[in-house]
Amino acid sequence: MARLAGTSTAVVSYVINNGPRPVAPATRERVLAAIKELGYRPDRVAQAMASRRTDLIGLIVPDARQPFFAEMAHAVEQAASERGKMVLVGNSDYIGEREVHYLRAFLGMRVSGLILVSHALNDSAAAEIDAWDARVVLLHERPEAIDDVAVVLDDVNGAQMAVRHLLEHGYDYVACMGGTAETPAVGDPVSDHVEGWKRAMEEAGLPTEGRVFEAPYNRYDAYRVALDILSGPRRPPAVFCSTDDQAIGLLRAARELRIDVPGELGVAGFDDIKEAALADPPLTTVASDRSAMARAAVDLVLDDGLRVAGSRRERLKVFPSRLVVRRSCGCA
Repeated sequence: MARLAGTSTAVVSYVINNGPRPVAPATRERVLAAIKELGYRPDRVAQAMASRRTDLIGLIVPDARQPFFAEMAHAVEQAASERGKMVLVGNSDYIGEREVHYLRAFLGMRVSGLILVSHALNDSAAAEIDAWDARVVLLHERPEAIDDVAVVLDDVNGAQMAVRHLLEHGYDYVACMGGTAETPAVGDPVSDHVEGWKRAMEEAGLPTEGRVFEAPYNRYDAYRVALDILSGPRRPPAVFCSTDDQAIGLLRAARELRIDVPGELGVAGFDDIKEAALADPPLTTVASDRSAMARAAVDLVLDDGLRVAGSRRERLKVFPSRLVVRRSCGCA
C-alpha cells in the first residue's frame, strides 16, 4: 500500500489511525486512493492491542427503555460518532452489582473512556474505576462515592421554576411526586427535584409535610401510585412530578378518574422527553439541552488530561434548565 501511494508505511499508519502526526492533504488523498484500490480494511483488534485502547466508549445507564435515558444514549452516540468513536451501552437496571459488572466488562475491553449515568454508585464500583485508572465522566447524576468529572443539569433551579409557575396559577398548594425509598438523598436528580419543589413551597409560605409522594420513575408504576393519590379524600390541586414519565402516568390516571387537567388538576413534569408535547394535555415541563450535555461528556472523556487535580467546582460542568410551558399547568 505504501509503495502504491508513493509514501512510507508510517504515513499510511497516520492516515489510517488519523494521527498521531498530520498528513498533507495531497498525500492523504493518495493513501486513501491506494486503500480503496486494494480494498484494505483495518484490523481494529490488532490496532487496539497495539495502542491498548479501542475506538469504543462505554455508556452505562439505569434503564434505556425509559425515554429520558434512551434520548440521552442516542445523544451520546451521535456525539461519539462525530469523534470517530462507537458506543457500547449497558443497562444497570438500578442494581449496583450489575453496574459493577458493566464497569469491569467495559474497562477490561480497554474502552477509550467511560460515561456513567449512575443511580447510586457504590464503593465497589468506585474502587473498580480507581483500579483501572480509567477516564470516567459522570453524566446526569453525581454520586457521592466518586469525585470524578461530571456533566449535570441545574436540577434544583429547574424544579423550583416549575413549581413557582404552578403556584402562580393560584393553586392552594402543589404536591410532589418524588422518588422511592431507595433514591439517594444526595447527588441524584430526583432528590434535587424534590429539593427545588420544597424551596418553591417554602418561598410561598406553604407547608411541605405530608405532600411528597413516593413513586417509581417509570409511567407504569407511577400510574398506579397516581390512582391512589387522585382517588383519595385529600386530592391535591396540583402535582409536580420529578420525571415526565411519572407525569404521563399521572395524566393517564386522571383521565380514568375523569379529573380534568388542568381544570381540576394542574400538572408539571421534568425532562421534556419528546412524548411530553404529545401528552393529553401537552405537558408543562423542564427541559435540558441533552445534545450539548452529551457532547460535553464525550469531549471530556476523550480529551487528554481528564484526571487533573482541581476543585470540585472546576470538575463540575453544570448546564442551565429551562421551563417549557404547555397546557397541563393551566396556560392556554
